[in-house]
Amino acid sequence: MFLKFNKIYTLLFISILLIEILIAKFLTHGFIRYTFGDFLVVILIYCFLKSFINASSFYIAIYVLLFAYAIEFLQLMNLLEILSLENNHLAKLILGSTFHISDLVAYTLGIITVLIIEYKIYKLWII
Repeated sequence: MFLKFNKIYTLLFISILLIEILIAKFLTHGFIRYTFGDFLVVILIYCFLKSFINASSFYIAIYVLLFAYAIEFLQLMNLLEILSLENNHLAKLILGSTFHISDLVAYTLGIITVLIIEYKIYKLWII
């Protein structure tokens, strides 16, 4: 593992970040806001890390998934209340405020999607 700038992942990160911002700003409820947003957020974090870390896609994907799970389980423990941030809109938006099993499923599907895409790209580069 070493640091190396990757413009493709940086552009993907910026694109997904803009989509996430639009979802957060204009959609207040529903499948896209809650489930698809969670699906995208792990892809966003993955692309952010791959923008400057040249390491195994599999390991980065697993670390991102474990990080997302950790944040979700901290919601179960009422992290925002512990940190006295329950009234902070930005903290709620970034960390979330409620635990949902469906979020864990969305994170998992997002990482599976990343791994499938990475595998197909890698396989195409070999041929």
